[in-house]
Amino acid sequence: MGTTSDIADNAQQMVNDSGGFPAQEQEPPGLTSRMDPQPDHGEHSYRGSGRLEGLKALITGGDSGIGRAAAIAFAREGADVAISYLPVEQPDAEETAGWIEKAGRRAVLLPADLRDEAQCRKVVRDAADQLGGLDVLVNNAAYQHARGDGLETIDSENLDRVMKTNLYATIWASQEALQFLGRGSSIINTTSIQAYQPAPPLVDYAATKAALNNLTVNLANELGERGIRVNAVAPGPIWTPLQPATQEPDKLEQFGGDTPLGRAGQPGECAGAYVFLASPSDASFVSGTVLGVTGGKPIF
Repeated sequence: MGTTSDIADNAQQMVNDSGGFPAQEQEPPGLTSRMDPQPDHGEHSYRGSGRLEGLKALITGGDSGIGRAAAIAFAREGADVAISYLPVEQPDAEETAGWIEKAGRRAVLLPADLRDEAQCRKVVRDAADQLGGLDVLVNNAAYQHARGDGLETIDSENLDRVMKTNLYATIWASQEALQFLGRGSSIINTTSIQAYQPAPPLVDYAATKAALNNLTVNLANELGERGIRVNAVAPGPIWTPLQPATQEPDKLEQFGGDTPLGRAGQPGECAGAYVFLASPSDASFVSGTVLGVTGGKPIF
């Protein structure tokens, strides 16, 4: 893949003296084109080496952020990729599809609201149908609402959106994928540093991510006899559209500055973790593991 210094040097150049970004705001779920600066998804740095040759992957929330970075990396490693996303994120999805196709792989676009069980399950079936099978499921779609002060400011509408997007959809999609996944296949969940170091404004989001850690271990135990590996990636503060769309604008100026590396990460810096866990050779004996990409924040 691309050299670590390419992505890391670019990431360092993007942040301000506090490790964060200019104050800005979008309406959820946010679009990449409106971000300042534009995130680095590895478009110009990631180089594949055939680690996922011939595999077929579905990445939920694959239109932007970490999902886009994983999609680009998967394609350059030889996988065909389906991505799901909200219909309003169509511009981001089309750009991601373009990068997949530039890598010579097939891109399948599946707009849907994963909070609806029927739509969520249909996304999995449609991905398998259009790709001709399914080897890797990445449960990456997520939502947070950080424009509050904690427990007393959580409202039921946002609580429902967080729980269904982050937790229910992961369970529904994983259930539906079992009819397609076989020995050597894998499920990869996206959790978060928030599962270990929760911030009060993200109490509901953090709870879902802790639940996903538990779910990952449980599914690894249950599905191991089928030869299906289940792992997770726990990112730290990563510069994605979800940040300007759900955080207070002024908080972005320090976003990520409290990591030991002193800055927020870029989506492209997460891609290698997903590739490793998806690889049936490199991670053949890795299951039930949560891999942190946190800028040095501990995940224990």
